Amino acid sequence: MQSNNIPQVKLGIIAVSRDCFPIALSTKRRENIVKAYKGEIYDCQTTVENEQDMLKAIKEVREAGCNALVVFLGNFGPETPETLIAKKFHGPCMFVSAAEGDGDMINGRGDAYCGMLNCSYNLAMRHLKGYIPAYPVGTADDIAKMIADFVPVARAVIGLKGLKIITFGPRPQDFFACNAPIKGLYELGVEIEENSELDLLVAYKAHENDPRIDDVCKDMAAEMGEGKYYPDLSRRMAQFELTLLDWAEQHKGSRKYVAFADKCWPAFPSQFGFEPCYVNSRLVSRGIPVACEVDIYGALSEYIGMCLSDDTVTLLDINNSVPKYIYDEDIVGKYNYKLTDTFMGFHCGNTPSCKMCAGRAIKYQLIQNRLLENGGKPDFTRGTLEGDIAPSDITFYRVQCDSEGVLRAYIAEGEVLNVPTRSFGGIGVFAIPEMGRFYRHVLIEKHYPHHGAVAFSHVGKYLFNFLKYMGIQDVAYNQPKSLPYPTENPFE
Repeated sequence: MQSNNIPQVKLGIIAVSRDCFPIALSTKRRENIVKAYKGEIYDCQTTVENEQDMLKAIKEVREAGCNALVVFLGNFGPETPETLIAKKFHGPCMFVSAAEGDGDMINGRGDAYCGMLNCSYNLAMRHLKGYIPAYPVGTADDIAKMIADFVPVARAVIGLKGLKIITFGPRPQDFFACNAPIKGLYELGVEIEENSELDLLVAYKAHENDPRIDDVCKDMAAEMGEGKYYPDLSRRMAQFELTLLDWAEQHKGSRKYVAFADKCWPAFPSQFGFEPCYVNSRLVSRGIPVACEVDIYGALSEYIGMCLSDDTVTLLDINNSVPKYIYDEDIVGKYNYKLTDTFMGFHCGNTPSCKMCAGRAIKYQLIQNRLLENGGKPDFTRGTLEGDIAPSDITFYRVQCDSEGVLRAYIAEGEVLNVPTRSFGGIGVFAIPEMGRFYRHVLIEKHYPHHGAVAFSHVGKYLFNFLKYMGIQDVAYNQPKSLPYPTENPFE
């Protein structure tokens, strides 16, 4: 995903060597990894045997612009300097080790299998974070694959280190589920700036005659296509888009990346003159999440998903069950899912247009129209991007700080089915294996809110590794029926 709001990972690799083992084992094996890896990686020429080497190597990779490192134990490795790399370097570090197989098991045996144990022990004693793959020992080809899996995780770690979440307004009434203790944000290294809706309204009015509005209107028309938008609404929405983009640039402060969590109802549409959903969808398609209903951890989750998937994401209500008649007509015999494996994910219209079916269009918010315009001809309740979400693999997930200040998360992989919803809003029929049990024993049992983030690919592996790296202990997933949840009644 090409976005200035998502970091680019610049990898480096540093080999380490214990001085009682041949240094050539580490240098030669490091070169083999560089050749095997298909992406860009800086090949640090300093092999680390002691602390002075460690300082020299870090200086070298810093000057090369690296922001993530692979620390490679080509032999047993020196546990003190190799772990100090993680302490002194400014970005995430992966630790991997060499498998034997060079032919000579006398002078060519490196014992890195053993060295990795000392390395991990020393990292723990120093309270240092290190990314260690599921099986961190391998040949050059094996390690090249491990590096490829490390890149999305590194991108998310770097992104959070530079992220500021900007909010406007308190939660809507009766949306206490979107609670957001900021303690968890600070623990993850994320900054937050909280503002009122009035601050946003003042900034919006200041953009009324912005000379860029016409160009944004043209871009909106080109994106949607003739007959798929309200021409008389475009200037209002373009004005709002520019307001958010300018606010982001002016309020980043010391941070590089931003995400928004905005209050979008009930006062917003009547005062701004439209629903903000379509503008939100345009920003998220460019790598800037704008979470609805001041859902701060929803915005955080969206941003993490963007970094991991290198693609746009969305935020949806875990909204309604699939009616049995739709299940019988369009799912039975076509897909191998039970009715309780399915549900509909919905929001008013914030999903990027590129992830929706061809019939998507800017419409009006039916629920808000009932509430705010008495069900009459829609005016300021227009501005939602509606239509069915296109079929796709998905990862449904959320990172949340609960009311006790504890960070936890869930992950579930599944898909959006090619099934018409026959409904309104930005909506899709989702299927996740054993969703019914997951819904009861994770989402309800652990008091998760109604919003879930959606990545449009299977990134559960990367997300799980990222959450482990960040120190989140409670990571739930949709367990197969053969693996009961702790709260599941065995006699059901």
